[in-house]
Amino acid sequence: MIKIRKAISGLLLFVMAGALTACGTKETSSSPDTKVSKIGVCQLVTHDALDASYQGFVDGLKDAGYVEGENITIDYQNAQGDASNCNTIATKLVNEDCDLILAIATNAAQSCANATKDIPILVTAVTDPAEAGVVETNEVPGGNVSGTSDLTPVKKQMELLVKLLPEAKKVAILYCSSETNSQIQADMAKTEAESLGLETQFATISSLNEVQQVVQSLVGKVDVIYTPTDNMIASGMDTVAMIANGNGVPIICGEEGMVEKGGLATYGINYYNLGKQTAAQAVKILKGEAEPAAMPIEYLEDVTLKINEEVATELGISIPDDLKQEMNQ
Repeated sequence: MIKIRKAISGLLLFVMAGALTACGTKETSSSPDTKVSKIGVCQLVTHDALDASYQGFVDGLKDAGYVEGENITIDYQNAQGDASNCNTIATKLVNEDCDLILAIATNAAQSCANATKDIPILVTAVTDPAEAGVVETNEVPGGNVSGTSDLTPVKKQMELLVKLLPEAKKVAILYCSSETNSQIQADMAKTEAESLGLETQFATISSLNEVQQVVQSLVGKVDVIYTPTDNMIASGMDTVAMIANGNGVPIICGEEGMVEKGGLATYGINYYNLGKQTAAQAVKILKGEAEPAAMPIEYLEDVTLKINEEVATELGISIPDDLKQEMNQ
């Protein structure tokens, strides 16, 4: 009888030990899944394109299983159009020891890249990261920065200008002189426009306060205004459109958010999709599958024709049938 009791006690101890071991194993195996990664975001300014790229980034992470409040936290900071604020935000995100930083727009990218050489940084809505000085080359970044470019099809945009406005001769290229990305596109636009026989002139601003005056100065001097994917102009697009359209000067734009705010037309990229593409890069970094140094800058291949038909009617511009068909595809 005593032997039986000892056997039962031993069996119970064995079962309890096994249960405790199993619990301990489960707790250990689940701990990697409960790791919460901190993502810092520095966005230069609020406007449709940059907002869409951020939303695409968040949604892309969610699609991959990275959900705010569950396994990631996102510290979103907006510089409100002040480049100096980007430096403050970048320092804050570095001090918080983020696992990854997303920098939206060129000024934000430069500030974040200057603030740390250790934390992985992804940039988006940056036309030429190499020219902006945040990577060694766009093909092989070589440091802690990679991401996606919003380089637009400037040549196609100029060809669209000629097709919609065959009588146009003089083009003003409107952009912010302090934005590296805009200067690159402005130079490209000048080359492409002049190759099509158009006369060009640069019209630059350094702050939003100058938009009204600069646009007003173009009235009567040019037939059309072209503006690239410029963050300052995008923020003041309502004012640009009000003055230009009110004086019969159409605007060919770098991206569709500007068209929605009164521009005439563009061949543009989809910034939401660009953000999702950046999120796919982030997932690889968070999983330890890739490092920015060896991740080439990526581009969106597909562009979309966008024409503001209300503005076209207001300005008495006829839209060719082939362009109408392309919009409806």
